[in-house]
Parts: sequence; C-alpha cells; structure tokens
Amino acid sequence: MHKRHLLLVCSLLALATTAGATAAGGKQASAAAVPPVKLQVFAPRSGDTVGKASKGFVVDLAAQYPSLVSSGADFQLTGPASHQNQAPFPGAFAPGVDEKIPGLIVLLSTSTVGARNAQNLANLFNLTGFTNQKTSEIWDTWIVGAASFGDNVRSVLRVAVAADKNNDGIYNDAPAVVPDSNHDGRINAIDLKAYGIASNIVAVPFQIAD
Repeated sequence: MHKRHLLLVCSLLALATTAGATAAGGKQASAAAVPPVKLQVFAPRSGDTVGKASKGFVVDLAAQYPSLVSSGADFQLTGPASHQNQAPFPGAFAPGVDEKIPGLIVLLSTSTVGARNAQNLANLFNLTGFTNQKTSEIWDTWIVGAASFGDNVRSVLRVAVAADKNNDGIYNDAPAVVPDSNHDGRINAIDLKAYGIASNIVAVPFQIAD
C-alpha cells in the first residue's frame, strides 16, 4: 500500500512538472511571437470605396518601433516632379524603398507600376513625421496622385516592416521588389514572411472607384 501511494505521489509530481514546463514554454512562445514593430493602417479601411477617377485616395499608417533610432526614419514632405527634394523636409518620390522610412513595405495587389503587385510603393509616400517619442511612433501618409492602381477594381493593400536582415540594429532592409517565394504570381503574406518581417502584416481589402 505504501509503495502504491509513493508511485501515485511521484506520478502527480511528474504531471505537475510537465504542466508547469508546458505553461512556461507556452508563455515564452507567446512572448517570442510578438513582433518588435507594430503597424496600424487608418486609411483605407476594409470595404471602403476610395478615390475619384481612380486616384486621390489616401493611404495612412502608423508604425511603432522599439526605438526611434531603430526605425532609421527621418522627416519627409514630398511628391512628384517639382514637389520632391524641396525644403523644409526634402525626400525622393518614386516606386521602391523609401529612404525616410527604409524598412517599410507597401504593396497594392492591382498596381500597374514597375513590378506590379510585387513592387514596393513605400517611396511614393508624401508625408513622414514623428508623432510620439514616448512610444517611438511614426506616421506615414500617401495621397495617390496617379491612376496607376486599377479602375473600378477591388484591391488589397498589404503593409509590413522588413526584418533587420543585416543585423545593424536598424529596420532598414525593405526590398524594392518583394520576391515571389512560391512562384504563384501573387505577392501576399506568404511571400512577406518568406522574405523576413519584423512587424505584423496589415492586409486591407477595398475598392478603387472610377
């Protein structure tokens, strides 16, 4: 009887230890799953019908980094042609990597620009500013000035921040073009994750008005 009691106690202790280890492991896994950069998209909202004559709509987002230094970001107020590289906050304006927020990846599924749905559009953003130093938050805004993203079509905006691929402590490794990792012709979360990201992926389905 004593031996049976001892075996029961040992079994219960083993179960408790395993459960504790599993719970601790679960907590560690959950903590590890939280990305260092947090993204929010304010516009467009899911289901919106945006713009007029397939342009004039706004993409507006916020990125919260571990620190402002790690963002690699700077001020920007820019636009096409004579609007770019002008005081007080000069910046370039063309598809590709935005030197003012160099980790940002912005994709539109219906884009006709450059590499189309694989083309990073971050460098078309017009306005970048530091909105909250306490939370290392940066806002970035783009008013779409050209009808280059579809006419009366459903589109999907995808936004992410690239991982620190060169390990310099700064999120400045966005690609100009996102590689099609599974060669299906569609650039989506699968391809962003395959490239390497340091943030949540925000996907917003919406309609571009004619």
